[in-house]
Amino acid sequence: MDFNLSEEHLAVQDAARDFAWNELLPGAIERDNAQKFDPDLLRKMGELGFMGMMVSPEYGGGGMDTLAYVIAMEEISKVDASAGVIMSVNNSLVCWGLEEYGTEAQKQQYLTRLASGSVIGAFCLSEPEAGSDATSQHTTAFELDGHYLLNGTKNWITNGGTSAICLVIAQTHPELGHKGINAFIVEKGWEGFSVGKKEDKMGIRASDTNTLMFGEVKVPKENRIGDDGFGFKFAMTVLNGGRIGIAAQALGIAAGAFELSLKYSKERKTFGKPISDHQAIQFKLSEMAVKIEAARMLVYKAARLKDEGKDYIQAAAMAKLYASETAMWVTTEAVQIHGGYGYVKEYHVERMMRDAKITQIYEGTSEIQKLVIARELLK
Repeated sequence: MDFNLSEEHLAVQDAARDFAWNELLPGAIERDNAQKFDPDLLRKMGELGFMGMMVSPEYGGGGMDTLAYVIAMEEISKVDASAGVIMSVNNSLVCWGLEEYGTEAQKQQYLTRLASGSVIGAFCLSEPEAGSDATSQHTTAFELDGHYLLNGTKNWITNGGTSAICLVIAQTHPELGHKGINAFIVEKGWEGFSVGKKEDKMGIRASDTNTLMFGEVKVPKENRIGDDGFGFKFAMTVLNGGRIGIAAQALGIAAGAFELSLKYSKERKTFGKPISDHQAIQFKLSEMAVKIEAARMLVYKAARLKDEGKDYIQAAAMAKLYASETAMWVTTEAVQIHGGYGYVKEYHVERMMRDAKITQIYEGTSEIQKLVIARELLK
């Protein structure tokens, strides 16, 4: 296996790192406190090509591979995980799903705008009664006179308040169970579509997470993605790829906290010498570095398998499981290394520790990843 990155990948890494440190770092704490992402930063992310990295240039995207995408995700999430999740949902769940399974008309109408970042998308699967059990869809979409009538509520929707285009999973044929589920492209502003409360979250506070409500929303039949009954398979396939993006986000959070801890350990002195001279701190830094490198290899492997057209379901679940557990552990240790300073908002690691927790929950909890891995092992 070749562990060296190509010149193109290194260029992506440099561009993402420069944007993160020069544009995202200033104001990251303020955005977290205000629970609001800067629209100008979102526009710049689109201009730099970070919102449609894997989309074909034919539809306004960067035409890059999954490895380039996770490299950029890591660098951006090192500094601001909220920016990372906004980018992840638009790339992994929305753009990739539309390009892979959408019709040409759907791509021309929606994908081109999403890939450029002129609008952003949301993926609407979770419901009050359907989190890990995605088969229990209570949102319905019944066909009537050439369109579908969409009714229901979606919870915990990333980009819920700021997105213009939503991919909504709904039950069309209840008698068929998960085989009767469909996926629809729904636009903000359509009659009956309303945005509910914005969640007051522990972490990734600069990204908006909302409840979305649909009351008799008329969805054109041509906005259904794939054949009738394809929705559940669409959602699961998209989430498999999305897990690679969230694994890269978790990796970035861990790596960012580690870099701050390494720097701080050289500057902070106790008993007349830098704390990096103390074996207790050296052991923490060593274990951090090992876990992060192992997580990075798992993320890169999943990305390469996806790029090679091979089965990446198990690899993606492993990467997401290990990277998210690593992010939580590393950020906790980072706060410990910073001592009292680590517990206050001024020192970033406090925010990173809060941000890390969600990576163990969304796009499949750690427990669900273990089920996926076991299922693949026992095939």
